[in-house]
Amino acid sequence: MRSIVKALLFLVFIALVGFTFIITDDETPALPTTDAEEISLETKLPSVDPELVDYVDLGTMKASWYGPGFHGRKTANGEKFDQMSYTAAHKSLRFGTLLKITNPKNGKSIVVRINDRGPYIEGRDLDLSKAAAHELGLMRRGVARLKVEELKINGLDEMVTN
Repeated sequence: MRSIVKALLFLVFIALVGFTFIITDDETPALPTTDAEEISLETKLPSVDPELVDYVDLGTMKASWYGPGFHGRKTANGEKFDQMSYTAAHKSLRFGTLLKITNPKNGKSIVVRINDRGPYIEGRDLDLSKAAAHELGLMRRGVARLKVEELKINGLDEMVTN
C-alpha cells in the first residue's frame, strides 16, 4: 500500500512539474502562439550600427495596449491590424515611423511601427499591439509610462528623394 501511495505522489509531482510554464518576466506569462499567430519580427531590429541610426528622444508617454477586438480590422493607414506584430497607434506621428519603446520598470525595449491612430482615451499617448505590450511586460497592468525614442535612419531621406 505504501508503494502505491509513493508512486501516486511521484506521478502527481511529475504532473505538476510538467504542467508548469516558465514566466518570461515579472508580470506576464509566455503567450502561446500558433502558426497563424507567430509574432512578426519585421519591426524588431537586431543590433544596429550606431552610424546608421539616430535616436531622437520623445520623452515618456503613457501607453496602453489593444488587440483582440481589433485583430483583422483595417488600421488607419489601410493595412490589416495584426495583434501579434510590433505596431502602435499614435494620434499624430507619421505612419511608418519607427519608435524604440523602453519600459523603465524592467529595462525591456522593442521597436514598433506606427500604423494606426489613437488612443482615444484621454491622457494616453500610445496604443501598443498585444505582442508589443507582452514583450514589454504590460499585459497585466495594461497602462504604463514608457520611454519613447524615434529611430531616424541616416541617409534614408537622400535615398528616397534620389
